Parts: sequence; structure tokens; C-alpha cells
Amino acid sequence: MNIIISNSNGKPIYEQITSQIKNEIISGHLSAGDPLPSMRMLAKELRISVITTKRAYEDLEREGFICTVVGKGSFVAEKNMEFVRENQLKAVEESIQKAVTDARAGGITLGELIDMLTIIYQED
Repeated sequence: MNIIISNSNGKPIYEQITSQIKNEIISGHLSAGDPLPSMRMLAKELRISVITTKRAYEDLEREGFICTVVGKGSFVAEKNMEFVRENQLKAVEESIQKAVTDARAGGITLGELIDMLTIIYQED
């Protein structure tokens, strides 16, 4: 698994780990039943605290993306991918709604907003 941690990201490290693992699952790069690195192994690879990886794994488990079996490790959970996609769409819609509200308050036109979105989307 290739997780990249950025100190300039602004997001806490555990959230960066959580979002990257979620993206791997949603995109199909990780499938149901695939094992994840142990919390200690991931912490060692990323040179971070085990507490940080534990928090990320707990969040992923709480949201139903992974399941942990004591003594065996953590695995990608069986998940209804349509449900996952619907949740992702809802989160994006909420973010876009906030962006639209902020744009209107700042006098930014729809065309300018679309241009910004296009540029940001194509950066990655």
C-alpha cells in the first residue's frame, strides 16, 4: 500500500491515512478480504506513531470500510459499493454546496467557480 503523508496538507495525519485507504477501497484497488498492513507495520513504514495508525484504523472500522480480527489483523470489509458511492456523492455535494455559498458571498460567478473546479479536478 502506498500512503503518502504530507506535512503541508493541513489535515491531520490519521485523516490523510483514512482518506487514502478509503479511496483505494472505493476505486477497487483494494477488494473485500484484502489484508491491510498491521498498525505497527504501517506506523513504522510511515515513521509515525502507532497511536495515529490506530486512530485511522478505528475510524475506517467505525465507518464500515475495514474489519479487524484479533490476532489476525485488519481486512477490507464486505461492503455494498453502491452504498459507499452514495455516501461519497453526498459528501461531495455538501462540499460543493459550501463552495457555492462562499462563492456567492464573495461575488464569484458561476463561470469562475466552474473554472476553479475544473483546474482543481485536473491537478491530480
